[in-house]
Amino acid sequence: MEPLSHTTAPRTLDRREGPYGEVVLRERGGPGGEIHEIIANGCFLMDTSDGRSERLLMDAAYGALGGRPDPSVLIGGLGVGFSLARAAAEPGWSRITVAEREQAIIDWHLSGPLKHISAAALADPRTTVLRADLVAHLHNTSDTYDALCLDIDNGPDWTVTEDNHSLYSPDGLAACARCLSPGGILAVWSAQPSRNFEDSLRNAGFSGVRTEEIRVARGVPDVVHLAVRPA
Repeated sequence: MEPLSHTTAPRTLDRREGPYGEVVLRERGGPGGEIHEIIANGCFLMDTSDGRSERLLMDAAYGALGGRPDPSVLIGGLGVGFSLARAAAEPGWSRITVAEREQAIIDWHLSGPLKHISAAALADPRTTVLRADLVAHLHNTSDTYDALCLDIDNGPDWTVTEDNHSLYSPDGLAACARCLSPGGILAVWSAQPSRNFEDSLRNAGFSGVRTEEIRVARGVPDVVHLAVRPA
C-alpha cells in the first residue's frame, strides 16, 4: 500500500541487515497520532495508517470458505500485524499460523512499537509464529491449511526481493495448492490488479478466481486475489 502523505519527516527507529536484505522500522507523525512504516530493501512495504486491506484479506478468505467448520489459516508475512489481529478477532479460526522470515519484524511485535497491534493476537493460544521463509515453508512442510493468505510483497508484480518471484510462478502456485486442503482458499494481497496473475492462477489449476478491490485515497485500488483449490 502506498504511504499516505504526512507533514513530519519519518524517524528511523530500527534498521537491520538480515539474510534477505535490509529492513527498517520508521515512525512519523500523523493526524491521528504516530504511524509506523516498514521498509524492506528500500521499498515501502506497509504502514499502520490504514488496515482496511489487511482486514479484507482475512475476511475475504474466511468468507470464501462458506462456513467450513474449524478452519485453519496460514498467513504469509507478519507485517505490521493487522492481518494477524484480524484473524485472531474471528473466533471461527481453529488454528492461526504466521510465517515471518525477518527476526526484526517479529521483535518489533514482541517487544517493540508494534506490540500494541498484535499483543492480544500473539497471546491467543490458536496462534503460532514460524520464523521461516514462506516460500521454503510451502515447499517443505507436510501441513495443510484451509486458507493461505499472502501479504509478503506489494503484489505478484512488485516483489520485495527477487527470490519472492518464485512464489507466483507455476512451481510456487503448485506449492500453495499442495498446502491447501481440498476446497481451500488462496488469498493474495496486491497493490494493484493483475490480469496476468489471474491467468496464472487458472493455469495452475485453481478455480473460482476473482479479484476484490479496496478503494484507496489516491491511485489504483488495492486488491485481494482469491482462488479455490478444487476438491
